[in-house]
Amino acid sequence: QVQLVESGGGLVQAGGSLRLSCAASGRTFSSYAMGWFRQAPGKEREFVAAISWSGKTTYYADSVKGRFTISRDNAKNTVYLQMNCLKPEDTAVYYCARHRAPLNNNYDPANFASWGQGTQVTVSS
Repeated sequence: QVQLVESGGGLVQAGGSLRLSCAASGRTFSSYAMGWFRQAPGKEREFVAAISWSGKTTYYADSVKGRFTISRDNAKNTVYLQMNCLKPEDTAVYYCARHRAPLNNNYDPANFASWGQGTQVTVSS
């Protein structure tokens, strides 16, 4: 069972930046696609970004495209989410998740499991 630990959240003014990190346990990190999701109060959890197991391909929700960048360092078992030009509507708890299957880059959100505990991001106007 993989363990995922997110960090890097906080309070930032609109227009600011944050970098989230997600550290994974285990020795199979580099075989799995990884994703970031978020959940705002009173709303459903939504997909934010995903990255292939190799790191060569990425996929973003339209709402964050051009502002957020997902990346990974397989040597450190860590996936990152660089968030720029933050908006108040980006306020949410951000979660990372691992794909259900190794060497599979189908980014359907239903294919992601093994969630972390989340990290709060608050953007003030």
